[in-house]
Amino acid sequence: MPSALVPLCCYLHRRRGECSGISFVDSTTIAVCHNRRIHSHKVFADFAARGKNSVDWFYGFKLHLIINDCGELLAVRLTPGNCDDRTPVPALARELFGKLFGDKGYISQNLFASLFAEDVQLITKLKTNMKNKLIPMFDKIMTRKRAIIESVNDQLKNISQIEHTRHRSVANFFVNLMAGLVAYTFREKKPSLGIRVKNNYIFRHWFSDAAYVELS
Repeated sequence: MPSALVPLCCYLHRRRGECSGISFVDSTTIAVCHNRRIHSHKVFADFAARGKNSVDWFYGFKLHLIINDCGELLAVRLTPGNCDDRTPVPALARELFGKLFGDKGYISQNLFASLFAEDVQLITKLKTNMKNKLIPMFDKIMTRKRAIIESVNDQLKNISQIEHTRHRSVANFFVNLMAGLVAYTFREKKPSLGIRVKNNYIFRHWFSDAAYVELS
């Protein structure tokens, strides 16, 4: 199995989708052991880390994904579990353009500025303690469609089986992860927004900049 890791990584790179100008970013946890076994776990002692998501603490890694409006993988990166979600975004979005939608965990003025310099506009919802801002109607609609990437994470875990706690080798863990990502790229029915016309271009790429609404 270790000898298959590099070919799988190269093949996954060739299976990436095409950026359409509408992208979604998110991260999902990849636990490598149950929380009760964190202190006795040794297989990933030099690689994994303890982190916290919106549900609970975990021990393992974070899988950072960027997808397009058709649910196709555009960029993937694996980091330790204690890594900030915003840290790998500049590297992930290096070959993107257009608008990148994320959750409130990606709010950062420095991140927005660095991406904007690379022709990528980061769009997130506002926290309750932030001032309201006027945004185009299309952007507000797309922030509500961000659940598409949650559906992708669900398929990766429950169908492609990229997460389980029975690994006894670091190399086998990475091979299982890469194989699951490659298997997902072959799924015929991926989560999609259904906003493309027959020639595969985005229908109404974004609304007129004159259409503004106020975030509630």
